[in-house]
This record gives sequence, structure tokens and C-alpha cells, in this order.
Amino acid sequence: MADSIKTWVWSGFYTPQEMDEMVDDIIDDDCDVSALKALILPEVKRKRETERSWPQITACDRLDKVFYHLHEDGICALSNAGYTMSDGFSDVAQAVHEAPDGHYHGYCFYHGQDVERAVQADDLMIAFGSLDDDPQRSLKVGQRVVEVLKNAGFDVHWENAIEQRIQLPAFKWQRRSP
Repeated sequence: MADSIKTWVWSGFYTPQEMDEMVDDIIDDDCDVSALKALILPEVKRKRETERSWPQITACDRLDKVFYHLHEDGICALSNAGYTMSDGFSDVAQAVHEAPDGHYHGYCFYHGQDVERAVQADDLMIAFGSLDDDPQRSLKVGQRVVEVLKNAGFDVHWENAIEQRIQLPAFKWQRRSP
């Protein structure tokens, strides 16, 4: 549980209040809830102190810009989309449903487990595909995502295959706290 809290803090996606509520969602009956919640603010403080030494523009900032450009290209690009692949697909479906008709033709995302891995191991995986599940269109979406990532200066590993997610090795996770 303490490791989850640390990962939430260093992910940069959640406020202390949100993490406090998240603890309530995952506690076991035998957990000391107040002790777990007491871990949040000191870890947030450590992270904010560390953030001062980060570059002005981090890899996470660059990735946010990539996702913005992909969105403009008609690719629904979501960060921290649920916790699993299945959750990510659901989040994409919801975002596409809420978007103007015909805006999106494809998607890409990374989910909570990907964030955990990136925080701990400096490696980020990105799922992608076409909304109609057409293999050729999915391949084109993957190629476009890779092209925009490379243009943003990312090291990208991908075998040009729709069965494989796009990998950003040596991705230094530095997302500033909200």
C-alpha cells in the first residue's frame, strides 16, 4: 500500500486530496488507514523539492505535446487511461463518444500499470490502433504515432507490427505535481 502511494505521488497525476480518496478505495480491513494517509504529504513534499532540479521541459511535457498533436490529427491520445489495457480501451471509447462525430480515426494511450512501470523503471509502453480495428489502418496509426514521437526527440522501439505496443525506452518519468 505504501508503494502504491509513492507511485501515485511520483506519477504526477493526482492531488493529495485525490490520493487520500484513493487510499479509501484500496484499503484492506487490517490496514491502518490514518498511517497510510499520513504518508501522502511528506512524499508530496519530497517530490516537489526534487522537481526544482528537473529540466524546464521534461519528457512528460514533451509527451503531452505529442499527444496534443495526435489529437489534432484525429488520433484520440490519452494519458493514464485507466489502470489496465481493458480500462484504456474503455476510456478511449468514452472519449470518442464525447468527441464530435468523425473527429477521431485512431487512438493511442498508456494506462496506470504503464505509469507504474515508467516511474519505477524508466520505460513507457503506448497502445494504439484504428477505431474500426482495420489492420492496415491500425498500422498507419502506429506509424503516425511513432513519427510524431521521433520528431519530438524520443527514442522509439517498435517492430512496425500492430500486435506490439510502442516502447519508449529510457523514458525518464518526471511529471510535475498538479
